[in-house]
Amino acid sequence: MSRFDRLAARAAGRDRACRGRLGDIGESHWLRVLTLTLAVLVTVPVSAQVISPRRLLEVTDLGNPVISPDGAYVAFRTEKASIARNTYDTAWYVQRLDATAPPLRIADGGAPLREYVSGLVLPSPAEWSPDGRWLYYRARLNGRVAVWRAAADGSGAQEVTSDAADVRDFVLGDRGLTLTYSVGATRSEVLAAEEQGYNQGVHIDESVVLAAGLFRSSKIDGRAATQQFLGDWFSTGPLLAKVPDRWKVVDLQTGIAKDLPKADRPPQPLTAADLPADLPAARKIAQAPHDARIAVLLPGKHKAKGQLLSLYVELAVLSDRHSSHPVFCTAEPCHEKHIGDIQWRPGSDEVLFTVTDYDKGRAQSIYGWNVQTGAVRPIVMAEGLFSGSQRYWDIPCAVSIASLVCVAAAADHPPRLEAVDLRSARRRILFEPNRRLDLDMAATAPAELIRWKDEQGREFTGQLFQARGASARHPPPLFVTFYTCDGFLRGGLGDEWPLATLAEQGISALCINAIPEFRIDFVARHDQGRAAVESVVKRLAGEGRIDGTRVGMGGLSYGSEVTLWTLAHSDVVTAASVSSISPTPTYYLLNSLRPAFRSNLRKLWQLGAPAETPAQWRKISPMYHLDRLRAPILFQMPEQEYRMALDYALPLIRRHKADAYVFPDEAHIKFQPRHKLAVYERNVDWFRFWLQGYEDPAPAKADQYRVWREIKRADSTPQADARAADGS
Repeated sequence: MSRFDRLAARAAGRDRACRGRLGDIGESHWLRVLTLTLAVLVTVPVSAQVISPRRLLEVTDLGNPVISPDGAYVAFRTEKASIARNTYDTAWYVQRLDATAPPLRIADGGAPLREYVSGLVLPSPAEWSPDGRWLYYRARLNGRVAVWRAAADGSGAQEVTSDAADVRDFVLGDRGLTLTYSVGATRSEVLAAEEQGYNQGVHIDESVVLAAGLFRSSKIDGRAATQQFLGDWFSTGPLLAKVPDRWKVVDLQTGIAKDLPKADRPPQPLTAADLPADLPAARKIAQAPHDARIAVLLPGKHKAKGQLLSLYVELAVLSDRHSSHPVFCTAEPCHEKHIGDIQWRPGSDEVLFTVTDYDKGRAQSIYGWNVQTGAVRPIVMAEGLFSGSQRYWDIPCAVSIASLVCVAAAADHPPRLEAVDLRSARRRILFEPNRRLDLDMAATAPAELIRWKDEQGREFTGQLFQARGASARHPPPLFVTFYTCDGFLRGGLGDEWPLATLAEQGISALCINAIPEFRIDFVARHDQGRAAVESVVKRLAGEGRIDGTRVGMGGLSYGSEVTLWTLAHSDVVTAASVSSISPTPTYYLLNSLRPAFRSNLRKLWQLGAPAETPAQWRKISPMYHLDRLRAPILFQMPEQEYRMALDYALPLIRRHKADAYVFPDEAHIKFQPRHKLAVYERNVDWFRFWLQGYEDPAPAKADQYRVWREIKRADSTPQADARAADGS
C-alpha cells in the first residue's frame, strides 16, 4: 500500500493577488477588531446574501504544506471551485516563512485526486529536492497521473514521468538525482478491461458495485470509469486497482526511465504490522528521522461496556521496531485525550502530538513530548482545526527543527496558513486568501460554541449561527445538522446545508458534534442524536432564542441515519433533508455477496438477512417506519447510493411526504461544484419554505414549489394543523 493510499484510508483556486500578513496572532486579532469596529461606524447595514451559498462554495482551501530543506520556505497547495467549468482549480505556491513576501504561484496542481467511495480530495504530499530548487508532486494533467516538478523560483514546471500507467507513489533518491516511482495497470489495460465487461457481460461477483451501475458509473478520475469494491466495507476503486505495484526509476538529468529490479526497490515505510505481535495494534506510528526510535499511538486500556473501541489512545515510544516495551507519556496532556496525529520534530528528542478536545467543540491543540525527560509543553492552543489540511483533521502540519506550518480554520473562520515558531510558540499568519469572507462572517454570521446536556446527563457541544435580526419576542426557527463540526463550517459534514446563509436569512443554524464514542448497539448509537436535538431545542426555546415549534434537521451518512431515526422517534423536527442511505432490504441485497459486508452489518448493526433478523430490521430500517415519518423530507442523493434508499423514499414520495433529487456521477460526498451549489440553494429554499413560509419568486423555481405545496396540502397530521394554527 502506497503512502497516498494510507493517507486516503485515514480519511480526508487559483489566488493570484492575496498578500501574506506579518505579525503574531495577537496583533492580527486586534487589527481585525479595529477594522470591524470602524466598518460598523462608517457603513450602512450589510445587504442580504452577504454570505451566499456561492461564496461558501468558492472558498479557497489550503493543504499539503511542506517546508524546504533549509527551513526558509514552505510550499503548499490551494484548491478552489469553478462553477463555470464545474471543476476545481488547484495551484502550488511557495512562500518565505518570515512572510516578507506574498506567496509565489509556481505550478498548476491539476485536477484533484479523489477517493472513489467518498469523493473527498486525497492528500497530495510533495517533496523538495535536497538543494531546495525543485518541488516534486503528483498531478492529474492531460488525462494522466504523473510526477511533476516545479521550480521554486516560479520559472516553470515540467512532467518528470511519462508512463502508460498512472503513478501511485514516488520518492526522490541519490541526493535528488533520481526519482523512483510505482505504477499499476496501464490506462489502456484499464480501458480494455472495462470494454471487455461491456462486450462480454459483467460477471457478477463480490467485487461488483451493483448499486452504482455496471459500466463507467463514476467520474472521480475526470473520466467516466467503471469501479469495483477493493476493501472490506465500501472502499472502491477503478478496475485493475489490485494489480501489484511495478517500480521504475528515472534519471533526473537525462530523463531516461527504466524498470527497477525488485531488490533495488525503495523500502516501504514502517507500518503497525511490522511491530512485535505481542503489542496492541498501533493506531498510528511515526519513525524518528535519524534513528530507530518509533512513536506510537496504542489503544487505550479501558473500554466502556458496549463500545467498539476505547475512547482514547496512549502515546508511547519504542526504542526500535523489535521492542515490546513501550515507554508511555504520563503527563496530564497525554492522559485520556483524543490524540489524532504524531510526528517527530527533526533533530530533537521531541514528539509533536495533536489533541482534539471534544469539550471545546473539537478544537485542536499541539503539544511537544520530550521522550528523554518526559516533559510535555503546549505549543498551539487553537480555537478550531489546526492541521495540514482543512478537510482532514488528522493530516500533520509541516515541520522543521524550528517551525510548524499549519492550516488554521474555525467554525466561522475560513482556512488560512499559519507558521509557528517551535522555540517560542509564537504564531503568525502567512497567507490569508479568504480574509474578506472572514471579516464578513464576523460581521454577519459569527458562530458561538454552546454546550448542553440531555436527559441522561450526556454533554454535547455545537456551533450555533444565530439568526440575524432574531429577538426574544419573535424567536427564529432552528436548523440542526448532526455528526462532526470540524474546521470552517460551510455546511456541516459533507457541506450540504449552508449554515451561515440560513442564519443570514433568519433561520438559526446549529452543527452538533456527536459524542466521540462508537456504540456497537445501533439503537444506542443513533438515539444519542434524537436526545441531542430534543435537549438543545428545549434549552434554546426556554431561553427565548428559537421557536421550538419550527425545527429543521439534516445530515450526511451517519447524520442521515440519525435524522431519519429522530423523525421516527420524536416530533421535535418540522422538516428534514437527508443525503445518504439508511439500511433497507435492498441495501442488504445489493451488497450481500460480500462476506465482509455481512460480517460488519451483523457486528455493528446487529443485522443478518431480513428473513434471519426480522425484528431488528423492523426496529432499524426507515421502510418499516413510514407512518412515523410525519415531517416532510427532501432527499438529495448521489447516484452511487440512491437505489438503496428507494425502499422508503418511493413510498414517501407516493404519499406526498417527500421530494427527491439524484445527482449523476456523484459519490458519498458530492463534489461537483454545480451539484453542490444546487444542493446548497435547494436546501435553503426547502427550509425557508417549511420554517418561514417563504417562496423564492424566481421563475426557474416554480416547479419545485408546486411539488412542495402539494406536500403541504397533503400534510393533514395534527402536527401540521398545529403549525398551520401557528401561522407557519
